[in-house]
Amino acid sequence: MKRLIVVAAAAALGACAGRAPAPVAVVQPQDRYMDCAAITIEVQSNNAKVQQLASDKGLKVAQNVAAGVAGLVIPVLWFGMDFQGTADTEIQALQARQQYLAALAEQRHCGEDSGEPQKVISEASKGGKQQPKPKLRPAPVASAPVPPPTADAATAAEPSPR
Repeated sequence: MKRLIVVAAAAALGACAGRAPAPVAVVQPQDRYMDCAAITIEVQSNNAKVQQLASDKGLKVAQNVAAGVAGLVIPVLWFGMDFQGTADTEIQALQARQQYLAALAEQRHCGEDSGEPQKVISEASKGGKQQPKPKLRPAPVASAPVPPPTADAATAAEPSPR
C-alpha cells in the first residue's frame, strides 16, 4: 500500500515537472505578406516573450535547486525536477526568428527614407494637415547567447541577391 502511494506521488510530481518545448519556426508562411509595421510589431512581441522566458528559466532553476535539496530528505521530490530545458530551447528559436526578421526588414528597406514624403492622415489632421509617418525600425534582439547558425538556418535567413 505504501509503495502504491509513493508511486502515485512520484507520477503526480513528475507530471508537474515541466512542459515540453514549443520552439517557434524561424521562417513562417505569413512572412512574405509582412510589411515593416508588422515586422516591428512581431520583433517587439518576440522581445517580450524572450524576457518572460528568461524570467521563467530563473524560476525553474530555483525550483530545481529546492527540489534537489529537499530530495535529500524526501527522495520522491527528485521526480519533480525539470531537465527539459524548455526555456533555453524556446529562447534560441526566438533569437533565430529575430535574426531572420532583421534580415527581412533590411531586405524590405524598413526604416529607410525613400526620398518621397510619407504622409499619414490622422483624426486631428482632417482639416487638410498631414503629418510625416515615423520611421519604423525593429527593436534590438535581447542579449542572450546566440547559437551558431546551421546550414538550413543560414540559407533561410539570407536575403535574395538583387
